[in-house]
Amino acid sequence: MEFPEETSMSILDLNDKAAVVTGAGQGVGRQLALTLAAHGAKVVVNDYFLERATQVAREIVDAGGKAIAVQADVTDLDGVRAMMRRTVDEFGTLDVLVNNAGNEGANPSSASPKPFWETSPEDWQRWLGVNLFGVIACVTAATPYMIRQQSGRLITIISDAGRVGESGIEVYSGGKAGAAGFMRAVARTLGRYNITANCVAIAATLTPTIAPVIEAQPPEKTKRQLERYVIRRFGRPEDISGLVTLLASDSSSWMTGQTYPVNGGFSFAM
Repeated sequence: MEFPEETSMSILDLNDKAAVVTGAGQGVGRQLALTLAAHGAKVVVNDYFLERATQVAREIVDAGGKAIAVQADVTDLDGVRAMMRRTVDEFGTLDVLVNNAGNEGANPSSASPKPFWETSPEDWQRWLGVNLFGVIACVTAATPYMIRQQSGRLITIISDAGRVGESGIEVYSGGKAGAAGFMRAVARTLGRYNITANCVAIAATLTPTIAPVIEAQPPEKTKRQLERYVIRRFGRPEDISGLVTLLASDSSSWMTGQTYPVNGGFSFAM
């Protein structure tokens, strides 16, 4: 028996596609870059700190993949546009954009958190800059290339804080929710060009930023947190990369305008 070609192909084959991953110098972004490269993508590893991006790009090349490191602040539209131009100059296409850069950006505050009603627009900008405006900037810069190609995959990593809201990080929650709303609208606008736009919502994941916080807190607090997860553990970067790879592939060509939770069954219900 011979199967149809579309049935026998690998659903995660990225076929030499060019993918930009923002905030890929560590944590979830690093894993996304490595996994996309392992499935055939040519990866632009972006980070605010060039040395971090360079290290990840070197890992990919040493493993036999293709990658370059590009420093850019995702909130700087000119810098982001230059990154997209370099992607096309280097690899010939721009097929996939993964908006992964998040949290407070490159230089998080060390100050103790305050109630949101005691914060200022300056405080809000740290959260809204990278999580919302950075997503808008990157999509804005990538879209013309994808329209020209009549194809593309736009993927934004948001948080369950943006999907359901979370006390104590209200502005961050708003930024992530705003990014999800933006992506849903983009999906409607760009579908006619065979460009899809989706979000992946993640819960607490053991990254270099989050893991030390969890390790330092009292065990009873960790136990209470884990009671909200059907699968009783925190996320790992590799838990997220499989779905992102699927959304980057041709297999997801009829999946758009959605937010897919990857969160161990997280719920506020106790």
